[in-house]
Amino acid sequence: MASIGRLILLVLLVGAPDSGLAEEVGPTVAGLASRVFEYLDATDGDRAERLLQDILSDESASIDTVSQLIRTGRTYQSRPVGNLPDERITIRGQAYALSLLIPPTYHASKSYALVLCLHGFGFTGEEYLERWKTRLSEDYLLACPTYPSGAWFTRRAEELVLATIRELQARYHVDPNRIFLTGMSNGGIGAWLIGMHHASVFAGIAPMASGLDNVLMPFLANLRQTPIYMIHGKKDQVMPVDLSRSLARELDALGYPYIYREHEREHPVAGGHYFPKEELPDLVAWFDSHRRDPLPTRLTVVRDGSHFQAFNWVRLDSTDPIAAFSDDLVDKRDERIKRRVYAKLDASIREGNRVEVQTHHVRRYSLFLNESLIDPAKPLTVITNGQVSFTGTVTPSLETLLRQARLRQDSQRLFPIHLSISVPSADP
Repeated sequence: MASIGRLILLVLLVGAPDSGLAEEVGPTVAGLASRVFEYLDATDGDRAERLLQDILSDESASIDTVSQLIRTGRTYQSRPVGNLPDERITIRGQAYALSLLIPPTYHASKSYALVLCLHGFGFTGEEYLERWKTRLSEDYLLACPTYPSGAWFTRRAEELVLATIRELQARYHVDPNRIFLTGMSNGGIGAWLIGMHHASVFAGIAPMASGLDNVLMPFLANLRQTPIYMIHGKKDQVMPVDLSRSLARELDALGYPYIYREHEREHPVAGGHYFPKEELPDLVAWFDSHRRDPLPTRLTVVRDGSHFQAFNWVRLDSTDPIAAFSDDLVDKRDERIKRRVYAKLDASIREGNRVEVQTHHVRRYSLFLNESLIDPAKPLTVITNGQVSFTGTVTPSLETLLRQARLRQDSQRLFPIHLSISVPSADP
């Protein structure tokens, strides 16, 4: 039976017959929705905290009602459409150019896929917008940020990509399960790096004419649930084709599926280092066919000491001494990086309300759960490295749901349960 909160919400969202009940409850839920989205979007921490406490004190604010509001209750305003080459986005006080293509037929009631394209050295986002704008159907939004020298392997560039996603989600109706990251040359390196560290954000990554240093290969394990489409020219003299072949071998060793396309074409100026238009139809068809699974039951996450953000429903909270990258993300070569000393966690949700976790160099981790992953009404068992690390009931919390929703900005991943697990000392 649906809860009272869910019924009220359906009255509000679907539309009720002309009745006193609809008139009575509509404004209440509408007011709650307004405060919930104000909280989620607040940039000032103090204001966000005040809004949170106000919501928690509201008797109409249940976990079910707030969850449904976040999933389906956001309204989108009319926004500029067409070719928008001169937008700006600010990261830590620094403004960056952002070029957008919004279909002329865009309608706020419909959700759209988003493709982020990262340019190469010597190019800009606007130039890549010109190259891509005829390649996608009107079911896609296209975002091409500009970063100096195409240095997408830096911390600030990583922040720029994530901020671009949030900016587009705030302004337009983006389908959170259809966000793709692609890039060419340096942009392809960025697609690998950012795609690996934040794999749970993307429905797929498509790096072109690029590669990775050997010390970064362990992070490919993060792509267990993230489809991959690689393109590389056999005659590429800038980024040798063996860079992508090496990545393919690593993915084969992991047992992860991927698509790898090699071409023999050459461009009059770029030689083999380019993206042939002949490859485009298959890539776009790949975009068309993929959707992110927002709550897979198995996750693998590999972290260095500079990436401790949540990864879907798990988060590494404390580790042994491990490698940590500098702001460049690739330039530092201390002993731990050379030896690839990273933390790793592999987690699976099994039948019988059971979570099984294997860790390496992890001292404490968090699980974020909801009723799609477990049954909160039944006892939960967590096994870490073969030992029982938790058994008992868990209590969903509206405060946890809201705090995580504001942090993640992902309407398809709402977690009212947070469980912190200390790892037994026998960590392998």
